[in-house]
Amino acid sequence: MPFFIDIHEVEKLADFKYNRVLIALILVGLLAASLIAWQRHAVEENSSRVELTIDYEDITELALTEGMPVTSLMQQYKQAGITTLTIYETTLEKLHKAGKITVVSGADLLASFRTGELNNPPLRIDSPEALSAQKMYIFANAEQSGRNAVFDEVKEDLNRRLGAGRVKQLAGIGSQLVLAVDANYEKAVKWNLGLPKQEIADAAEQGFQVIVRPSNYTKVTPDDVNAVFDRLREFGNITGIMFVGEEVLGYPDLVPLTAARMKERSFTLGMIEHPLQLQFVKQDGLMQLAALNNYQAARVYVIPKDEQPKLKVAEAIHRWMLTDQERNIRINLLRKYDKPEPYKTVLETNLAYIAGVKQVLAEKGFSLGRASAFQPYFPSPLLLAAIALGATAAGVLLLSLLWPLRPLHQYILLALIAAALMTPILTGSGNLVRQMVALASAILFPVLAMTWQLDRWRRREPYAGSSIGRIIADGLGNLTLTALLSMVGGIYIAAILGDVRFFLEMEIYRGVKLTFIGPLIIIAIVYLTRFNLFEQVPVRTPKELWQQILRILNYPVSIKTMIGFGFVALAAWVFIGRSGHTAGVPVPAIELKLRAFLEQNMYAGSDGFLPSLAAAIAFRPGHCGNNCHGVIG
Repeated sequence: MPFFIDIHEVEKLADFKYNRVLIALILVGLLAASLIAWQRHAVEENSSRVELTIDYEDITELALTEGMPVTSLMQQYKQAGITTLTIYETTLEKLHKAGKITVVSGADLLASFRTGELNNPPLRIDSPEALSAQKMYIFANAEQSGRNAVFDEVKEDLNRRLGAGRVKQLAGIGSQLVLAVDANYEKAVKWNLGLPKQEIADAAEQGFQVIVRPSNYTKVTPDDVNAVFDRLREFGNITGIMFVGEEVLGYPDLVPLTAARMKERSFTLGMIEHPLQLQFVKQDGLMQLAALNNYQAARVYVIPKDEQPKLKVAEAIHRWMLTDQERNIRINLLRKYDKPEPYKTVLETNLAYIAGVKQVLAEKGFSLGRASAFQPYFPSPLLLAAIALGATAAGVLLLSLLWPLRPLHQYILLALIAAALMTPILTGSGNLVRQMVALASAILFPVLAMTWQLDRWRRREPYAGSSIGRIIADGLGNLTLTALLSMVGGIYIAAILGDVRFFLEMEIYRGVKLTFIGPLIIIAIVYLTRFNLFEQVPVRTPKELWQQILRILNYPVSIKTMIGFGFVALAAWVFIGRSGHTAGVPVPAIELKLRAFLEQNMYAGSDGFLPSLAAAIAFRPGHCGNNCHGVIG
């Protein structure tokens, strides 16, 4: 039995046959996808609380610039909309500049002794001959209890970072506290030590929540991990953790311990989005920790330091609105503006910025507070398998519409491909398979919709003498119908990629550029199987199709046609090159200015046609920011 229908049967085909069994399986997949999409919508709707946060250091720095108390500025920031302060580990340099301790290199201290300049008691020790130019020295005055909380924390942190053998407490004059540290001064003053309890307490006193930002230890031990969480034990205002550096705390072997300690306090894991909007800033152990923390995590966005000064406050506010709406960002880490806008002070500029973000999020239905985490949602494997079966049926149907296959052979192909796709899904794995099904759905359904329209047009007689109104109405109706049929693929994608890992972008849609190119190529082939551009006879065989393609490639063209093709090629290069998340076609400055102008005018406080149109245009694979599966919700 021949695999393809023979030539005599092809000649009878005024239109291609649409296998109803395959269409029924596509509908079954659509029903399964719609159920998952509805569940997904409910999950995403229940995660609409955004945490507005800013660095503690930004507030203290601006307070110093403005010459006002830090507590007063904190209250103004709180009223403007900030809910949370991010607090980093302290450094010797920060503590020295804040006047909480004094850090001196051994070389400088030794020089002061030798020249007789050192006569101030806070910088005196009993044994100047014991000084070493290769060490550094840390001084603090004792409190009434004879101890100093900051000094004790520094000593504990240095012992943990360097080992007790490299940190020695010297006998100072009177109640003075002195540490001699065997470390390079220039580098050691910038090391992360530990989380400062005083800053966390200050934030709590002013009514702020706190996100702490610890770093990992070299050759981390269980004691190191426990020490970080033990220091936070007394504070009830800590909502989450965002790690600093290229590793999460506990990596490589103690990530489970970190997760266990986080779960004890219900800490949310902050996952900082990559500047290219492709997953996250690289941190080893991040994905493992998110899974071990039962996916109690929130995606974090921060406008890059080199980019924010180029944005006007209104542009930055608009970006936050799009970011939270389109990419499931739930922690907004704001940076302060260092330069004022016209007719405003720096303080007024920053307060207006924060208040503007708060207002626009409220208008879009978001509430402010502790970032809401997505529930650990995973669709039923049976529903996912049904979607994979439906996508397979769509692929076999399209193949039969490119060149007719006998029904039996269609079912054989369907069974083989569906079994290969469904087995991993039903056994509890299959992420790669799901990504393949999503890519196939993005390509197949638009092509099937357009193929069906081509076949409808072939069967219908043209409207001879019709009015321009009827022609336009018919065209718009066909376009709407084709778009709705293509949306089936969108529902398939939203469902097959509909679990918490994809919400958080731990897993992503892959093949964005192929999604742009694939449908165009396939529909061009479909067109050539329906219409012969050179003769009034149907294309009957693959050989005739190939001959037609060769005739197109050999067709003589004029210079103006080449110029037209050049413009089309340039537009395609820009369109496809800017798709996805990878850096591609650069954006010239004039385009940025034009885009900013349009954004300001199109989104000026309305939800009308132009914003909706712009959002629809922006919603395309790679630019939706959340893996192109945000069709529902």
